[in-house]
Amino acid sequence: QVQLVESGGGLVQAGDSLRLSCAASGLTFSNYAMGWFRQAPGKEREFVCGVGWSGTLKACADNVKGRFTISRDNAKNTVYLQMNSLKPEDTAVYYCAADGSGSFFVKREMSSYDYWGQGTQVTVSS
Repeated sequence: QVQLVESGGGLVQAGDSLRLSCAASGLTFSNYAMGWFRQAPGKEREFVCGVGWSGTLKACADNVKGRFTISRDNAKNTVYLQMNSLKPEDTAVYYCAADGSGSFFVKREMSSYDYWGQGTQVTVSS
């Protein structure tokens, strides 16, 4: 049974940093590209950042580029999202997801991901 468990969310002030973690089990983690998505109240879920299975290829959405960094540790079956210079508009539930297609590239579409975590809330106050 595949499980993706996010952690590290919380309430912070604008300008602060947070690091989210997503621990995976029940799959061969190094075969999966991983992504972070987020969903704010009343909005659609959107792509944040993704990393290929090797950890070499990474991509982030324009609205977080330069502030957020994705990384992975295949030995720990964990993917991370380092979020710096947080803004109130970053407030959302953050989800990690796993793409088992074997593609070398990072995909930004939700439909490309096979497994999803339950999400962790990030709230940024102004």
